Amino acid sequence: MFGKKANKISGSIDTWIGEDAVLTGDIVFSGVLRVDGTIQGNVQEQGGTESTIILSENGRIEGAVNTTKIVLDGTVVGPVTARQFIELQTKARITGDLHYKSLEMHMGAVIDGKLVHTEENATDDIV
Repeated sequence: MFGKKANKISGSIDTWIGEDAVLTGDIVFSGVLRVDGTIQGNVQEQGGTESTIILSENGRIEGAVNTTKIVLDGTVVGPVTARQFIELQTKARITGDLHYKSLEMHMGAVIDGKLVHTEENATDDIV
């Protein structure tokens, strides 16, 4: 299919937040961040990087999420911006607006907010 190479997720995880962890505060990361626990704060990639967040079925983020690629199977309460690609798996839940360039949504995923498609020439300063 066209564009599949751009949507490929790296197999290595640079940062992992475990299932029993609860982090309070904003996080800035690079590479691949996997979240199995809870983050109470905003999550964004470091400026100038193209990073990925993987939110597992048990993962939860209460704050804005802003990164290049997202694979989501958990819960986000806040606005989400995926500048390149987002995959919403079956247990994904978003309460907030979703800004995306490319979207893959599996049956069962729920978005309680607006879907806003961003064009190729749109600015990165959406959220």
